[in-house]
Amino acid sequence: MNFESGFTHDADVSPHDEGRLAAARVRRRRTMIIGGVVAVAILLAAYFMFKSTKPAALTDGAKPVPTVTVVIPGRGTVDAVISATGNLAARREMPVGVAGEGGMVTQVLVEPGQWVNAGQVLATVDRRVQTQQGNSLAASVAVAQADARIAQSNLERSLQLVSRGFISKADVDSKSAIRDAARARVDVARAQLGQAQASTARLDIRAPAAGLVLTRSVEPGQVVGAGSGVLFRVAKGGELELLARLGESDLARMRVGQRATVTPVGSAQNFLGQIWQVSPVIDPQSRQGVARIALSYNPALRPGGFAAARIISGAADVPELPESAVQSDTKGNYVYIVGADKKVARRDVKVGDVGDTGVSILSGLAGTEQVVLSAGGFLNAGESVLPVRASASK
Repeated sequence: MNFESGFTHDADVSPHDEGRLAAARVRRRRTMIIGGVVAVAILLAAYFMFKSTKPAALTDGAKPVPTVTVVIPGRGTVDAVISATGNLAARREMPVGVAGEGGMVTQVLVEPGQWVNAGQVLATVDRRVQTQQGNSLAASVAVAQADARIAQSNLERSLQLVSRGFISKADVDSKSAIRDAARARVDVARAQLGQAQASTARLDIRAPAAGLVLTRSVEPGQVVGAGSGVLFRVAKGGELELLARLGESDLARMRVGQRATVTPVGSAQNFLGQIWQVSPVIDPQSRQGVARIALSYNPALRPGGFAAARIISGAADVPELPESAVQSDTKGNYVYIVGADKKVARRDVKVGDVGDTGVSILSGLAGTEQVVLSAGGFLNAGESVLPVRASASK
């Protein structure tokens, strides 16, 4: 109600009415002031009540305490895997060179990447001179054979005459010696011919065994000889291997027959193999040894290339974590654990195999720690958190 409406200050208003109106205005002001003070008091009380009832567990000084999900990894039995790197090579590489006297190459019959059989001709050498020498020796054999036939005929006639007394026994013995000498000359001529033929045959450069041609270092028209070095390299049977370099401690765990998975650089394809030989010596400079992993032939495996290997060296009882729990930086792999004081601490770990159940932790964890399951990238070491256990399934 507006107490001032309808009132005027004209002469019709009595002094009594003016006093009554002034008193009403004073009462109205007093009511408004009291109402304002009460409203301010209520607001201040509500503010201090809200501030004092804020949960203490959600504050750490001036910063809110984050809630994080943690998991206790426990321990499980997994394959113990050792990682290694090395170069691919032929398991048995056969260098092929000139076996005979050599000469000018007339044909090269194979290219790298082709399969060859044992004894297959890889390249031919000019043999015109050797062919003529062979023909000459073949004629010498024919001459020696003719001389032997004449000597035999003379001996046979002498044997007929000695029984009649026309020639002496000494003459027969002489004829026999002549016949034997003629036969010996035939054998000598045949041996010389065979030697020449074998020497001519050795002019061809042949594969010593079946396998895969790796390299070729000869061209037609090139003159080759015993000092020409290696002309072809052949991988016997196409068998390959990885020369995996390992440290002393890892090499001590290697055994012949252990399985391995080999992955060439630049390829996502894996190849199965197994260790067939472990180096008996350690390089004194690098403190490393070599485990030789046998591999079957595959066009994707190229000798001389670089590859990584994962070698199964038995079973190990190690903790396992989901992949989201493992972080990495320039210092390596690590996880965040929550201690009894509910503070975050960094723990460096060595990661092993990654499987369907998670990542195996080879070292750094005992398996009883509270490990931050996720959001580790948003935490800092020493920060207070409110840990919440995750379900057992990972």
